[in-house]
Amino acid sequence: MCFDMSWWENLLIWVVIVLAIVAILKLLIPFVLQQMGWSGGIFLQIINIVVWAMVVIFIIIFAFGMISCLASMGGGGLHLPGHSLR
Repeated sequence: MCFDMSWWENLLIWVVIVLAIVAILKLLIPFVLQQMGWSGGIFLQIINIVVWAMVVIFIIIFAFGMISCLASMGGGGLHLPGHSLR
């Protein structure tokens, strides 16, 4: 099935992992740049742009995966990393 419970579990795990990595980067980069003497404003803006680009790309992949899954009414479509195919 396309959207069984294990698929949702894997999706939520990946969302938590990505959000944790983003939060850590947003904490560490200003600290590191201050130690180097830089203000870091441009680097933080670049990181925010990259984060939003990753979010939008994920939404696009998810939307097209749902469309292909619903169109095939079966096992094709969206597969997350770590999701076992049965």
